[in-house]
Amino acid sequence: MAISVRLDDVFVTHARVHAEAENRSLPKQIEYWAKIGQMMMDNPDLPYEFVRESLLATEEVKQGLTKRYVRRTKRN
Repeated sequence: MAISVRLDDVFVTHARVHAEAENRSLPKQIEYWAKIGQMMMDNPDLPYEFVRESLLATEEVKQGLTKRYVRRTKRN
C-alpha cells in the first residue's frame, strides 16, 4: 500500500545522500532506515552492526549465495 508522508527537508536531503551512496532510491533508503529502526527497538541489546549483518546474511540466503555447512571432523 502506498501512502504519502510529509518529511522534514533536512531529513530527506540526508536520506538522499545515503541513498546515492548505497545505490538505493530515496523511498527504499527511508524504508531501510525504518526497518533498521524497528529492529533496533525490538532488540535493544543487539548492536547495530549485528542487525545490519543479519539483514545482509538473510538476503544472501534468499538469493542462494550461501553453501550448506558440512562438518569435516567427527563429533566426540
